[in-house]
Amino acid sequence: MTAAEKTFLSHPFDDDKLKEECGIFGAIGLADAANFVALGLHALQHRGQEAGGIVAHDPIKGFNSAHRFGYVRDNFTKASLMESLPGPLAIGHVRYSTAGSKAAVIRDIQPFFGEFSMGGCAVAHNGNLTNAESLRRELIDHGAIFQSGSDSECIIHLMARSFQKTHADRIADALRRVEGAFSVIALTRTKLIGVRDPLGVRPLVMGRLGEQGYVLASETCALDIIGAEFIREIAPGEMVIIQDGKIESSRPFHPATPRFCIFEHVYFSRPDSQIGGRSVYETRHQIGVELAREAPVEADLVCPVPDSGTPAAIGYSQESGIPFALGITRNQYMGRTFIEPTEHIRNMGVRLKLNVNKSLVRGKRVVLVDDSVVRGTTSRKIKEMILDAGAAEVHFRIASPPTAWPCFYGVDTPDRGKLLAARMSEEEMREWIGVTSLKFISLDGLYRAAGEAAGRNDACPQYCDACFSGDYPVAPSDQIGKGFAMKKAAE
Repeated sequence: MTAAEKTFLSHPFDDDKLKEECGIFGAIGLADAANFVALGLHALQHRGQEAGGIVAHDPIKGFNSAHRFGYVRDNFTKASLMESLPGPLAIGHVRYSTAGSKAAVIRDIQPFFGEFSMGGCAVAHNGNLTNAESLRRELIDHGAIFQSGSDSECIIHLMARSFQKTHADRIADALRRVEGAFSVIALTRTKLIGVRDPLGVRPLVMGRLGEQGYVLASETCALDIIGAEFIREIAPGEMVIIQDGKIESSRPFHPATPRFCIFEHVYFSRPDSQIGGRSVYETRHQIGVELAREAPVEADLVCPVPDSGTPAAIGYSQESGIPFALGITRNQYMGRTFIEPTEHIRNMGVRLKLNVNKSLVRGKRVVLVDDSVVRGTTSRKIKEMILDAGAAEVHFRIASPPTAWPCFYGVDTPDRGKLLAARMSEEEMREWIGVTSLKFISLDGLYRAAGEAAGRNDACPQYCDACFSGDYPVAPSDQIGKGFAMKKAAE
């Protein structure tokens, strides 16, 4: 990829959203399991578009792996590649880098593999280890040689230094040393292992396919794509070991009050996934309902900012009685590089991906519903497009509270100083974006939409909402000075 293309891809339209951490998928007891993993990763592509990898095991040919940059569809649909990943057991990972090099480095792509005295083991990790820097220094001081810049590689090295006798016990031993968020899938010669951290920040679900086949995935939508039956979510702090069609469950960590990431409801998860027995689409629709109750406005149209704002916009429209309309169309076919971008093309910005239906919005008071405001740059450009199309007024309604704090648990968040809500009040943000009105859903309103009728329990929050509240469930020990210390100093 050329330097110009990289500049183009980092355009504020892409840079003004929180990046979707990673997605993991594993399968056991299925002929050519890697093919099912590739399909599962395709369903999880929204969680990471930078790169993907698969490790498979065959009783005769042993462990084989493939790591590639780009989309699953561009790599793991080639027969020649998939034939190199035989066997009934495989795990995979799609990546958007939250730790490690942001540049194109093949060795940062998961799953990671290690050869141990009891045999090989591959590990795929969704989340972020908040003590990775200190662990890395300690491991290097004791002779470890790191191959990547990823925090996830610490897990492999910690396993190597464990004196436990089985892979599963070594994984548990390693994960007891780490802090932060982790959903982990591991693969040995005979077992598929899944683990969630005690807080359950990141999702992990289990499904069944056929008589002996089982799968683990970040979201239920990845089960649907292969026709797997959803069994249940892996519980916070639980480890499951699947072998020969049997499931063994244990709780290797000290118990803790769960704090699932509430942004999974708002943006990260696909709307056709289920979280806690509840449809993500239903929650986002209800966010729009709550938003209409909290922030009503006189207007002519409710329009979503595609695509993540659509369910909330429908809910807002139905609750407010203001007609719903697709006033903005997204170009679904724009490739990663499109054309060699000149300065003029880069300045077109959002218009390359979004276009306004001028005849629909002309002369109208428009309510735009979006999932979040991060830097605010995209919001300004969309506002300009709507006004250029002849809208009389533009009212922004945001389906999440102001994002004012960085995330340290697996989401690539800008430094706090680049978050608009960290520097401005709501009224200052409205003036800076240049809209007629700007309102965010309240934190209590978001909790109500997620099924908590009484709203947020401030004494013991039901979710991790640190990006909105600054209330971090685990002190990010390696991130002092990047927002957390600022919060504590202000208290």
